[in-house]
Amino acid sequence: MGVPRRVLLPLPDHDFDVTEVAVPWHYLTQAGHQVVFATESGGATPAADQRLLDGVIFGQLGAADGPKALYRRLLDDPGFRAPLAWGDAEPAEFDGLLLPGGHAPRMRQYLGSSELQDWAAAFWQLGRPVGAICHGVLVLARACDPVTGRSILADRRTTCLTKPMERSAYLATAWRLGRYYRTYPTYVEDEVVAALAERTQFTRGPFGFTRDTPTSDDSGFTVLDGNYLSARWPGDAHTFASRYTELLG
Repeated sequence: MGVPRRVLLPLPDHDFDVTEVAVPWHYLTQAGHQVVFATESGGATPAADQRLLDGVIFGQLGAADGPKALYRRLLDDPGFRAPLAWGDAEPAEFDGLLLPGGHAPRMRQYLGSSELQDWAAAFWQLGRPVGAICHGVLVLARACDPVTGRSILADRRTTCLTKPMERSAYLATAWRLGRYYRTYPTYVEDEVVAALAERTQFTRGPFGFTRDTPTSDDSGFTVLDGNYLSARWPGDAHTFASRYTELLG
């Protein structure tokens, strides 16, 4: 086992993705690292998107059983039950930053926070490992380099929730759930690509909805650029968590 690291994992008060939080938390803590949770005001236990726990439609399309079991264990983590406030976390005191996603409406508290974007930009300058999955990449795309004024992702290679994935989920469920799968009018991919210097820096990866598992990462997809690792959706979570843990070490 390597040297234990401290990783900040910021969250909204409600609606984060079960898999994209519980799976990386599991991998990191199993490797001996400390995951420090933070919400906007701190103190109160955050809550995942309940639909992903119950099943999005007719008990289907939610989180898989494995991540849900990990989430139940996460609920007993003292740091999760009493998170820091974003403003009380000093960037230099952390070895890593991990940004999960989620698509339900109350994710906007986290995705649209200028305070969190400034925190991410300050941490980015330290050159330490940063991981972002799905909508979490938006935090980095919206964070500005204090010198250039451009997004901190401007010169990096990345992926995120792809437009075909987001559109497919929306079209399959809009008849019952409306815009549940459309967090913003602009697709996540379009906003992330607009933050990059060149369209060619973005990679969608193979299309499909097969999820990776703890024992097989054949379907998992990530993009690594230096100290920055990104992934597309919950189906990449095991691959993402494993590779981020390696990057942190």
